[in-house]
Amino acid sequence: MPNAGSLLLILAAVFAGAVVPFQAGANAMLGRLIGHPLWATVVSLGVSLALIIPIMIAFRAPMPTLGETMKGPWWIWIGGAAGVIYITAALLLAPKLGAASFIVAVIAGQMAVSIVIDHFGLMGFPEKPASVARLIGVALIVGGMVITQLASALPAHSQARPVDRVHLPP
Repeated sequence: MPNAGSLLLILAAVFAGAVVPFQAGANAMLGRLIGHPLWATVVSLGVSLALIIPIMIAFRAPMPTLGETMKGPWWIWIGGAAGVIYITAALLLAPKLGAASFIVAVIAGQMAVSIVIDHFGLMGFPEKPASVARLIGVALIVGGMVITQLASALPAHSQARPVDRVHLPP
């Protein structure tokens, strides 16, 4: 059972995850308006930079030293590349798959790789073995992705229709 501190961290992570579908939708529309998804990726990353610089100034974040940074492992540089891959994939795939299908596929990929990262303690994370319970959790997420994708492929008339609202007198 998580304590209050870890519960707040989990809620913050849920909030961070909740904004991702908005990012995918906004960037997809931006790509259509600009005319090319790669330019939309550049604009999106530029907006990110324009927003983070004033925050860094407000928090008086010290300037990093390039020499210390160069002493780190090679993989510290892939975060930016991963951001470009995700933003560009969202621009190209979210409009075709829909928000739910795109995000559930992203989450399935994140969880599958996260289990491997945790299991082997990669990228500075502590080792957390890929237990049966954790693997079942990931399998359920992948199963949810498959169900979501299959449901999206069904013709619209065969899917359940929402129940009409009944208005009762006061």
